[in-house]
Amino acid sequence: MGKESLKKRKGEEKGREDRQSIQSHEPQTMNLQKQANLFLFPLCGICMIVGTIIGSGIFVSPKSVLANVEAVGPCLIIWAACGVLATLGALCFAELGTMITKSGGEYSYLMEAFGPIPAFLFSWTSLLVTKPTSFAIICLSFAEYASAPFYPGCDPPQVVIKCLAAAAIVVITIVNSLSVKLGSYLQNFLTAAKMVIVTIIIVSGIVLLAQGKTDNFKDSFKGSKIAVGSISLAFYNGLWAYDGWNQLNYITEELKNPYRNLPLSIIIGIPFVTVCYVLINVAYFTVMTSTELLQSQAVAVTFGDRVLYPASWIVPLFVAFSTLGSANGTCFTAGRLVYVAGREGHMLKLLSYISVKHLTPAPAIMFYGAIAVIYIIPGDIDSLINYFSFAVWIFYGLTVLALIVMRFTRKEFRRPIRVPIIIPVVVTLVSVVLVLAPIITAPELAYLYCILFILSGLIVYALFVHLKFNWPQKILTPITMHLQMLLEVVPEEEVVK
Repeated sequence: MGKESLKKRKGEEKGREDRQSIQSHEPQTMNLQKQANLFLFPLCGICMIVGTIIGSGIFVSPKSVLANVEAVGPCLIIWAACGVLATLGALCFAELGTMITKSGGEYSYLMEAFGPIPAFLFSWTSLLVTKPTSFAIICLSFAEYASAPFYPGCDPPQVVIKCLAAAAIVVITIVNSLSVKLGSYLQNFLTAAKMVIVTIIIVSGIVLLAQGKTDNFKDSFKGSKIAVGSISLAFYNGLWAYDGWNQLNYITEELKNPYRNLPLSIIIGIPFVTVCYVLINVAYFTVMTSTELLQSQAVAVTFGDRVLYPASWIVPLFVAFSTLGSANGTCFTAGRLVYVAGREGHMLKLLSYISVKHLTPAPAIMFYGAIAVIYIIPGDIDSLINYFSFAVWIFYGLTVLALIVMRFTRKEFRRPIRVPIIIPVVVTLVSVVLVLAPIITAPELAYLYCILFILSGLIVYALFVHLKFNWPQKILTPITMHLQMLLEVVPEEEVVK
């Protein structure tokens, strides 16, 4: 009995020590909502939007947009139109984000408007397709530009590109798993760095235009390819460059005064990006014909070689910073989606846990990074962009439709921002066209595979969420416990007590 009493007393002392250890972290707080002091001002929100949007897209997509319309004039119009569409979509998300102030973006809005099944399908598709695909594309773009100076006159080997991209994913995942502040500071630094290269390209283009370099803009609509299918594919690539316009909605809980800062960041950030993108494309065409641009391996590097020589080395350096900034912003926000879905019971419970030491949703971020690495192995940028855009615009359209539906079904909700109903109607119709046009005009098996994958989530939902089979829980419980001890993570609700 003495030994048993001693063991019991030691167990109680250890329990008190563990509780004190956890309580010692409470002043820093484990609740992600209380990390809001990182986003006190609109400037931080603008940096998140601009830093996430301006990344690899403007240095990769110009070739693909031009290839689909085959003329300078329609190309520039599509870049401007994509900016207008992104702004309209973001305004719809601003109303949603200030009406439903939960992190998780589309997931939270679909849950409120249509219930758990569409929300689960979104989280299922986002976790395994759209978000890691986006992360993989950005890091592949980073790897192409970072390795280009070491292989002058030829394309870098694919093995080098993919290894470098995987290394970038690992580093960004580690940074965002270790510290919210570090991820935020890194985002601000990389946003400042990318604005350097954006400014250099825009100013160079304006100077060249002032010097009379306008030959490539003559007959700018000659030979253009105007068809619904080609325009839709051009929009896919242009909108990929604008992707990130909804990123602040994923961290609404961490945004200080979202009723003011969310819409203000959107209204300033996205039009600013649109102007930059149009001017950058104008700058490209001042030194390259349509044919030369299509033949360029890295458009910005070609521009730098012709305009900035012998200081052309700064272009790939700062483009690498730009793509890393976009990848960091994508990782920062996508981890919150996984975290919120796990919190709702729609993903593995472990993914909703928070690091005891670092106060970050570390399991969600690490899982997201691991999936992104898998996409790098077989994928190339162009096919990944089309696959990504098709899937993501299904849910963008469905989310904006949710806004229209809740105007009638959730009239009691407070709406600090209320956009004219015509805006969500237009965005929804454009989303339908963007999704259906490629299927009708140029059907490919990839689109069918994407739809089947999305619908396969219904089977997963029925078995593991609705019916809640016990045998997966019996298998996952010991695995979760061991991973919890290994990663030093705990459920949020345990720590907030």
